[in-house]
Amino acid sequence: MVDFAAEQKGVRYKYAGRSPKTGFDCSGFTHYVYNAFDVDLTPVSRVQEDEGKRINLNDAQAGDLIFFRKSNNGSVFHVALVVSQSPGNLTVIHSTSSRGVIMENIYDSSYWRTKIMSARDVISR
Repeated sequence: MVDFAAEQKGVRYKYAGRSPKTGFDCSGFTHYVYNAFDVDLTPVSRVQEDEGKRINLNDAQAGDLIFFRKSNNGSVFHVALVVSQSPGNLTVIHSTSSRGVIMENIYDSSYWRTKIMSARDVISR
């Protein structure tokens, strides 16, 4: 699944986009990847956060989803797919409005690191 997701690197961002031909938004990207593996996932990030089972962020593994909020009480505004995790490293692949589909260690990002709020295992449901 991670390899398939990585094949989409460089696809441009498009609001409500769900296809590599036209572009992806964040939840359209995760929906597209999971759908390719016959995992039913809603294409809306705030709904995706209620799918699957909640897991501790430290237990997130490749294929799990990470959700972001601008404040503790705010709504989910972004989702990313976990590539790998180790001490000091949480590498994800996601579609960002500024750079399209990219892979990055979000612990290195002062922007993303402060907005991580939850993680879900959607595969094991």
